[in-house]
Amino acid sequence: MITVFGSLNVDYVFQVPALPAPGETLLATNMVVLPGGKGGNQALAAARAGATVHMAGAVGNDGLGHIAIAGLLADGVNTEAVALSERPTGTASIKVDRDGENAIVVFAGANADASHARLTHTGLEKGDLLLLQMEIPVGEMAQAIGYANEISAKIIWNLAPMQSVEIELLRQVTVLVVNEIELVQLGLHLGLPKSGGTVSLLSNVAQQTGNSVVLTLGAKGCLADHHGDQIAIPALPVSPIDTVGAGDAFCGAFAAALDAGEPFSTALRWGCVAGSLACLKTGAQTALPSREEIAAHLPALSA
Repeated sequence: MITVFGSLNVDYVFQVPALPAPGETLLATNMVVLPGGKGGNQALAAARAGATVHMAGAVGNDGLGHIAIAGLLADGVNTEAVALSERPTGTASIKVDRDGENAIVVFAGANADASHARLTHTGLEKGDLLLLQMEIPVGEMAQAIGYANEISAKIIWNLAPMQSVEIELLRQVTVLVVNEIELVQLGLHLGLPKSGGTVSLLSNVAQQTGNSVVLTLGAKGCLADHHGDQIAIPALPVSPIDTVGAGDAFCGAFAAALDAGEPFSTALRWGCVAGSLACLKTGAQTALPSREEIAAHLPALSA
């Protein structure tokens, strides 16, 4: 079973000819309102990949709160650990250009009230997976990590968006997931040298934290340092329509595969396939692939 403790948002997605420069006003060609938030996205991605998923977090006691959890409920995610807050539901303004690249601004809203105490409502047990991101207060995530370790649950932490975190906390996690920007930020935070390139930095981060570290590389797939072994997995070749949520699709499917008992390298393939397929539709949650879709494309990435 997977418990996701993280953000729940409503996304306002604007299709634009190009991402706006500072001071520039653009006319969008389309706009949709969709459920989102990295926590919600990853919970739904894991559920669609076949996992039993519980979601813990907070939404506002407003109309947007219903939108934020509607997709989760439709796909069988248990939301009993989602609390109601007096703050408005978190929102995100997402601009997507004609090449599928994006720029995102997030308002935390009710996510600031997400409490680790809600984890007791999820049934998280020994051997289960706790999946975290960084769109809720770091202090609450630290408490959640402590609780998960007390009951011997495994922890996957997607350090997005990157915030300052004590190395002692990072060392309590099973797997860290970062993108290229977050890897550099993490390296700087840990005082690691930038010389030597990406592979060297990834290895150094893994050695410093004692974790398995997964680096997502977008169209190039992913690279992982797992117990000192370097594993490279390509992405599926696709023509992206919208890259929003691709990283969340990776994290959710990767977690679902590990939860199902798949080997680490196979779980990485699940993540790469899901991340690639998520680029073929508009929106984060609406684009997340099913377990059957992932399985159909796995042979293309077989070792």
